[in-house]
Amino acid sequence: MSERAVQPWAPKTRLGSLVAEGKITSLEEIFESGMKIKEPEIVKKLLPDLKTILIGAGIVQKQTDAGELTRFSAVIALGNEGGWFGVGKGKASQMRLAIDKATSTALLNIIPVKLGCGSWECRCMTPHSLPFKTIGKCGSVKIVIIPGPRGLGLVAGEKVRNLLSLAGIKDAWTRTYGSTSTVSSIAYAVYDALKRTHSLSIGQG
Repeated sequence: MSERAVQPWAPKTRLGSLVAEGKITSLEEIFESGMKIKEPEIVKKLLPDLKTILIGAGIVQKQTDAGELTRFSAVIALGNEGGWFGVGKGKASQMRLAIDKATSTALLNIIPVKLGCGSWECRCMTPHSLPFKTIGKCGSVKIVIIPGPRGLGLVAGEKVRNLLSLAGIKDAWTRTYGSTSTVSSIAYAVYDALKRTHSLSIGQG
């Protein structure tokens, strides 16, 4: 069976056209202008080196008049290991489609992450950690990310380590609270914490 041919991108928004025509060449430019990204292809074009990981997958069953309806769910995280990070969830009748939907959502949800060196033990001025402590929440889950000195590594569970690495964070302490077995809540709590690094840095500027 032959694979489906990849269709060339035909932009549907003004922003998409500007990116496709090379008039906008960076995500920074988009965020600084306040424009909203509505096409995943925009991010794919501007950040071709994105890495994607499947954070969690499962089966969702629902009872209907016609019987039991089975759908698949997926949680995807992505980043370029250099200050960009996104998380997305997707549901579909097939796992492959659920992953595709989650990936598209993660691309649309991509955010800039402010990297820096906020550890009082280090102060090396290189962007290996975060510039300050940040806290994120989702549901019952709360995560605290504290800047660490260079060489510390990521003091966190495997899932949180993977998420922080995607964003480009190499050294940090973390503390998690609540129902940490809920994969999607952990992913979105980390997303919330990293999103605050950009908004807080703007407020302090």
